Amino acid sequence: MKPFDNYSVSFGRHETFTLRFGWLTKGFNAWNQDPAIFEKEDATVVLGVGKNMVHAIRYWLIASQIFDITERALEPTELGKRLFDVENGHDPYLEDDATIWLIHWLIASNAQNATTFFWFFNKFHKPEFTQKELLETLRQFVQENTSTKIADNTLKHDIALLLRTYETTIDFKKIPIEEGLDSPLSLLGLMYETGDAKYHESKLENRWNLPIAPFSFAVTEVFNATQLASLPIAQLMANDGVFAAPGTVFRLNEQGLIAKLEEMIAWLPGNFELRETAGIHQLYKLKQIEPLDVLEKFYKESNITQPAESEV
Repeated sequence: MKPFDNYSVSFGRHETFTLRFGWLTKGFNAWNQDPAIFEKEDATVVLGVGKNMVHAIRYWLIASQIFDITERALEPTELGKRLFDVENGHDPYLEDDATIWLIHWLIASNAQNATTFFWFFNKFHKPEFTQKELLETLRQFVQENTSTKIADNTLKHDIALLLRTYETTIDFKKIPIEEGLDSPLSLLGLMYETGDAKYHESKLENRWNLPIAPFSFAVTEVFNATQLASLPIAQLMANDGVFAAPGTVFRLNEQGLIAKLEEMIAWLPGNFELRETAGIHQLYKLKQIEPLDVLEKFYKESNITQPAESEV
């Protein structure tokens, strides 16, 4: 999680390409073979994509917090290693829906490197909107909350990319095949184009299809980031201006959020507890638990329940 800081924002680094299936794995593996791959002339040959796509793959590795830019260079995060290592990673080919939900959280909670995505899932609350409304509201947010002047054309590209990332392609005949390849995040159902192509929807729902692992990972990250022993449900439901909120990022309504918290408490017994204090519902952390430990538990349990190859 990277909290919002008006001096550290990023717009338009994606070369207008959405995240695609295979890109994170492809970029991770290429870096493992050669840590300088993204700066080399033959990166297009190694990755099998055009020059602008090379930059886009690098961007999405950073935006999804699979890689980070350190003082030395581009390096994989511990989370990136555990997920995408081809030999020992939990889900290097994005085969588990939980991993796609997790990638969504990692992008939407990354205010530093994916500011438009952070803004939309944490700050923008209209359930139905037009692309023009999105642009106008983002423009106002940038003017009021950042110290950097961002070109209007850059914001337009960000809004268009946001919609393409989370909405499924409707009419392939009107879209070039390369542009019509949907992002894995479009599978989550967090945003739709309505019958009237002018309007889009992103509503708060129960989200019964949201796996418990990415939700629990997100809640644990919020606790670690705030360094608090308890959090009001309202803070988990809506953004406080700095940290991403699981409720809005996963587009959960209040009933859905409470249900997921109760499911998390049952799944991680002895770690969390819901209490009502002075009329305020709060989630208490009973002992220290790391976000990566949450993922280890989930993927270990998933592997146990999978039949061995010889048994299939």
